[in-house]
Amino acid sequence: MRTRFIIYFCFCSIAFFAQYNSEFLNFEKTGRSISINGEYELGSNGIYNSLLNKFIYGGYINKKIKDASNDHIKNLNVMGANINYDMSVFFGRNSKYSYLIGIKDQIIFNSSFTKDFYQLMFYGNKPYLNETKNLAGSSINSLRFQELKLGFIWHKIDTTAKVGVSVSILKGQQLFYIKAKEGSSLYTNSDGTELVFNSDFDMALSDTNNRKNPFAYTGIGASADIFFETPYKSKIGKGSVLTVNANNIGFLHWFDNSVQYNSDSTFRFDGYKVDNLLDLKDTTLAAINRDSIIKNTTNARKESFNVNIPTNLLIINKIRFTNKFVLGTGFRYLFNSNFKPYFFADAEYQLTSKITGVLHVAYGGYSKLNVGLAFSYNSPAWFFKIGSNSLQGYISPSNTYGQGAFISIAKKFKR
Repeated sequence: MRTRFIIYFCFCSIAFFAQYNSEFLNFEKTGRSISINGEYELGSNGIYNSLLNKFIYGGYINKKIKDASNDHIKNLNVMGANINYDMSVFFGRNSKYSYLIGIKDQIIFNSSFTKDFYQLMFYGNKPYLNETKNLAGSSINSLRFQELKLGFIWHKIDTTAKVGVSVSILKGQQLFYIKAKEGSSLYTNSDGTELVFNSDFDMALSDTNNRKNPFAYTGIGASADIFFETPYKSKIGKGSVLTVNANNIGFLHWFDNSVQYNSDSTFRFDGYKVDNLLDLKDTTLAAINRDSIIKNTTNARKESFNVNIPTNLLIINKIRFTNKFVLGTGFRYLFNSNFKPYFFADAEYQLTSKITGVLHVAYGGYSKLNVGLAFSYNSPAWFFKIGSNSLQGYISPSNTYGQGAFISIAKKFKR
């Protein structure tokens, strides 16, 4: 239960709901419209979905589930989540461009962890007596913020190309950041009577007085999105389209009540038998808690500071082979995060005059292999899209990494 609480803390601010966090990508289908959109992706290249699901949906974590990930985990692993939902409006009367206004809530979570950190979290220190467990490189970076977006899309440059630009004012709600540096470790002696924690880490928190308030205003910032799309002639197929999109180019400034910690010291406890960190029942140990450890091992200071937002870069090249079949290949990367380069292919087939299906295959990101499926409905009045880029997480959670889903609903304006 203690382990589950610690991991759950990383997701406590998350209310889970194409997964690329861009309003401009659907404009070709929706035109001027009002839409609501939601996206969710969660993955790790070291933890199977069966274990991640326990923290999302609840349930007992048995030894078999823990062992499955432990048997394949690397010395350093990543985990991350991106969740956002928004309401956007494209409007205007000019035939060459449209305006954009929107509001959005975003949660961006990134984490790295060593194999030793994983083992301490899920097995405790009892199996590792007289061992030093390496924590260096483990980190958590969790951001939540809201934005008011204003922009435009120029959709008839040279009659075919499109260019979109938007700027956003950001309201920072929550920040939690910690990174263990070289030398961070935990040692338990041979009979469990001594613990030695070598702490060398940096930590930053937004105003902790408002951490439970969903309307907390603890920071301010700005960001920009850039979108470009153009058709071109290619040697294969009937025609090609190149799309380049970059969003969340910006920063957040956290106010003076935010706190920064740093530590480069050794915390030692001896004199009482500690069989397992996950089962501290001796009332004598009640004084050893999170606050006392931080007080004794860190230098805390309240001050304002800036952080860069993970910037999302997306490049897609689509080739139309027939009137019904389009093949797209692409690349995605998140700067200022632990997101790995993400390469993907989308096979798009028009099932009827209004319904289209897309098969998605990819490798990279927070997880490894991803296989997804999406369907869209497009009529003169409405546009719907629902799907997932990581269906493997729902079909076979016990031996796959990554999961996600997205949905878009748009009511088109009369022309």
